[in-house]
Amino acid sequence: MKFSKSGLGMVAFGAAALAALTAAGAAQAAGPAAGDAARGKTVFARCAACHDLNTGAVRMGPSLKGIIGRKAGSVANFGYSAAMKGKGVVWNPDTLNQFLTGPMKYVPGTRMAFAGLSNAQERADVIAYLKQAAK
Repeated sequence: MKFSKSGLGMVAFGAAALAALTAAGAAQAAGPAAGDAARGKTVFARCAACHDLNTGAVRMGPSLKGIIGRKAGSVANFGYSAAMKGKGVVWNPDTLNQFLTGPMKYVPGTRMAFAGLSNAQERADVIAYLKQAAK
């Protein structure tokens, strides 16, 4: 079998294109890049009407002060649903990501009337912000 120089060039181009597509697909499958706390602050603005971040004050939702490492449904002065109290998870980046994807799906029976954040990068960003700001 004999290849021309232009034929080899097309084979090399095709292999390079396939490698680039494979790498892009792997990056998408791995999820979003690390969260950006500065962008997360902007995303959190949607949450701030219902959730305090630093003072411990209860609003329409519980305070998120100290959320990372805290058991779900455990803020003493907030009236959680039985579903949230019974969930039995500790909030960490993974559980927060699952919850923020679809609160009512992750905790069926929750009273949190928020559809969730469908954008994985926005979830990563707001979680990065919570890790930094909700201490």
